[in-house]
Amino acid sequence: MKARVFVTLKNGVLDPQGKAIGRALNNLGFASVGGVRQGKLIEIELAETDADKARAELTEMCEKLLANTVIEKFDIELKG
Repeated sequence: MKARVFVTLKNGVLDPQGKAIGRALNNLGFASVGGVRQGKLIEIELAETDADKARAELTEMCEKLLANTVIEKFDIELKG
């Protein structure tokens, strides 16, 4: 089973890298760009075939290593 984990900053947490990306896009002529928030995508291949067990395992991975849950949130996407 393949999984994608999206890790982003929680709302209210300052995102200086997102602000820099937004300014750079505006300077490149993309005037319609407003706020930008950046994050990371982690792709993981699991041997687990049960979706509930895979989601539980991925949640534990995020809480222990992949995300700083004090300032970041994560979303898990499973693909058969």
